[in-house]
Amino acid sequence: HVQLVESGGGSVQAGGSLTLSCVASEYTRDYCMGWSRQAPGKEREGVAAIFTLVGDTYYSQSVKGRFTISEDKAKNILYLHMTSLKPEDTALYYCAAKPYGGSCRVDAEFDSWGQGTQVTVS
Repeated sequence: HVQLVESGGGSVQAGGSLTLSCVASEYTRDYCMGWSRQAPGKEREGVAAIFTLVGDTYYSQSVKGRFTISEDKAKNILYLHMTSLKPEDTALYYCAAKPYGGSCRVDAEFDSWGQGTQVTVS
């Protein structure tokens, strides 16, 4: 499995922006990679995904238009740029990955997960 390490979380006021980063331990050329989040007392929710081979992106309705997933292929880094943040975006954000295998979506069955980075919006 790919090892993933997230960073970039923090506290921000509502309406602000934040960019999360996720460094992958190996080249992820033909992968589905994504970001999920889990708020206290709630189930984990997939919010964004990208098929790395062609750059197709996918978003949940809750973040569409506000969040952007992207990658730096040369550095094996996945990003989640978050704007217009709301208190309901407060959660532990996880980076995840799986070999593409013919499908990619925000709620894919990822088999590699990072430890998470906390985002708090007040």
